[in-house]
Amino acid sequence: MRHRVAGRHLKRNTGVRRALFRNLISDLIRYERIETTEAKARAVKSDAEKIITRAKRGDLHSRRLVLRTITDPELVKKLFDEIAPRYAQRPGGYTRLLKLGPRQGDAAPMALLELVK
Repeated sequence: MRHRVAGRHLKRNTGVRRALFRNLISDLIRYERIETTEAKARAVKSDAEKIITRAKRGDLHSRRLVLRTITDPELVKKLFDEIAPRYAQRPGGYTRLLKLGPRQGDAAPMALLELVK
């Protein structure tokens, strides 16, 4: 039974899923837009928004908490110095999810996850 179990599993075990989410969030911060399947984009969207909200605080504790997920110091620096100040007056909704067509090979529904300008 999976009563009250939150989150999306994406048919992966915990370690693989956590690594997938870390990589997708890191790529979203690096390129400010990623193209992935719709299910992965929906699963990562809330985590990415929580990390940006954490970065808006800008203190050392927040930086260390973000470093638990994003292990690249350059990306954390970009997040705190460039991306977080951009959303200082915005109360939420930092990402946009746009549906694309099906993928050519297996017809998986694709989506574009990007940071709002």
